[in-house]
Amino acid sequence: MTFVVTEACIKCKLTDCVEVCPVDCFHEGPNFLVIDPDECIDCTLCEPECPVEAIYSEDELPPGQEKFLQINTDLSQEWPVITEMKDPPDDADEWREVKDKLQYLER
Repeated sequence: MTFVVTEACIKCKLTDCVEVCPVDCFHEGPNFLVIDPDECIDCTLCEPECPVEAIYSEDELPPGQEKFLQINTDLSQEWPVITEMKDPPDDADEWREVKDKLQYLER
């Protein structure tokens, strides 16, 4: 099983989760983070660290977020690994409550 970064992370890209990952399974894109399902060891450490509640177990994905398992799988093969916390985007707070953000995902 793996954990999945979902839509809530888009344009927020808060990296609190990255620092607690013991296997460096997070990958960073322009405005989103993903988890490499082949590297994730299901340790659960990242889930409570996410300030926008964007990380879920693949078995507990909210309705409408199932496509993010494939998005995480695909983009983790393209994007570089991120292992340290970074400053959030300047406008991250403006995006925290926005819904339906998939259209804003930059690949």
